[in-house]
Amino acid sequence: MKYLSSYFTFATIIAFLFSFEPPSLDTREKFVQCLYNYPNISNSISNVVYTQTNSSYSSILDMSIRNYRFSNLSSKLQVIVTPFDVSHIQATIMCSQRHGLQIRTRSGGHDYEGLSYVAQVPFVIIDLFNLRQITVDVENQTAWVQAGANLGELYYTISQKSKILGFPAGVCATVGVGGHFSGGGYGSLMRKYGLAADNIIDAHIIDVNGNLLDREAMGEDLFWAIRGGGGASFGVIVDWKIKLVPVPSTVTVFNVARTLEENATEIIQKWQLVVNKLDERIFIRVDVKKVNSVEHGKQTIQANFVSMFQGGVEELIPLMQKNLPELGLDRKDCTETSWIGSVLFANAVYLGTNYTNEAPEVLLNRSRYRDGIVKAKSDYVRKPIPIDGLQGLWRLLYEVPDGELELAPYGGRMDEISETEIPFSHRSGIIYHIHYVVVWEEEGDEAAERYMNWIRKLYKYMEPYVSNSPRAAYMNYRDLDIGVNNNGYTSYDQASIWGLKYFGNNFRKLAEVKTKVDPHNFFRNEQSIPTLSDEENVSNI
Repeated sequence: MKYLSSYFTFATIIAFLFSFEPPSLDTREKFVQCLYNYPNISNSISNVVYTQTNSSYSSILDMSIRNYRFSNLSSKLQVIVTPFDVSHIQATIMCSQRHGLQIRTRSGGHDYEGLSYVAQVPFVIIDLFNLRQITVDVENQTAWVQAGANLGELYYTISQKSKILGFPAGVCATVGVGGHFSGGGYGSLMRKYGLAADNIIDAHIIDVNGNLLDREAMGEDLFWAIRGGGGASFGVIVDWKIKLVPVPSTVTVFNVARTLEENATEIIQKWQLVVNKLDERIFIRVDVKKVNSVEHGKQTIQANFVSMFQGGVEELIPLMQKNLPELGLDRKDCTETSWIGSVLFANAVYLGTNYTNEAPEVLLNRSRYRDGIVKAKSDYVRKPIPIDGLQGLWRLLYEVPDGELELAPYGGRMDEISETEIPFSHRSGIIYHIHYVVVWEEEGDEAAERYMNWIRKLYKYMEPYVSNSPRAAYMNYRDLDIGVNNNGYTSYDQASIWGLKYFGNNFRKLAEVKTKVDPHNFFRNEQSIPTLSDEENVSNI
């Protein structure tokens, strides 16, 4: 194997890892001393190491927690490292192994189960927020983006270089690219260009031995695995090289709301029949939730049809009248804008703000996200849900103050990409994806149990209407309800309970890659890819 970069020889590492240390120091102190003494380390590492005695420790820890369900973290956290360069990450990986600490890597903090900053064993957080450099090459239509950047920063940087290039990824600007890309990453350009992971052409990853590898050095199997199989199981991804995609100078957006009294159920039923067959330039998401209807003087269910069309309104309206006339889309519902304008629009819908008053610079604000305590789940739909199934779903939405369904359409390019092209296997035959979310502000175990039980009941209700054998799920919407692997020590067969849901038949190959590149399973969490070597000799932490 070739190595892209080496700060030290293998002999130097071995000698260092087994050098003498005073036995009186505790694990945290030993780990920090290990970082400071690491060979060829950047002198600035002392500025990026935070322990509980540091005055900035709490603010650094809380800075990227997007789900307040995990505001009270496990006492097992030992140190936070916020690297400025590769040597800081290499030292953290090697010193963590030396002192029996696990690693959690955080790029944006949006993970629903907190796996990038929570663990039940002694661990270290590598928070990549200092690694946010983005370099756009307009001529070659590519960009290098460091893993600590978020989607808003990426979109903004692209827009400053070109008005006719974009990138197919998610709508929430504060999501970090490190996790989003490595788990798949879908958004409003998906039906035309596929996922974010489908448009990655190179990457830099630091492996379990501290080697910095590019695509050539890591080999095609590992490069395959980190594009949809999750990077945290295989190493620490430093940056991605992405293929930018052409977008028209004018795109059209709309957000049309329909309540049950305005035939929302029937419109959704028709939407299911046509949405994956539409022109691949049209993306129409449906957000469904309970609202207080002023017009009808009561609570009702409202469906918001949120769309981006890669073209002008004069072309969009006839397409909608032909394929989904039930929505009654009118020109006054539509806004022509640029691609970056559509990004602002989609992010504003997500946040519940008015995008017409916003400049692209708001995408650089890393603190703009929806507050709350959150639990989420996901499903894939291959057959339209019948009217009575939808009506039962609405009855469940009445039971909580803030439960929501987000229905994202597939088809187009997603039908054309093989399910084995990358680990993300949910491709041909999928009509749409369901994202279930419940948000609450009440503190305490009783409230948490009530809302968690509600979304589990909702999930159980949906079982007859969604994919089966296995019932598929989206890895970026982590859900520990579908299986955990005891912090990483488990057999392949045990892990397949959730692994097949996330990756389908690609799960076995992911485990084979894992066994090859991390045979002792150092990079692990509650839903990491397992090795194959311990199938007959399972031990739990």
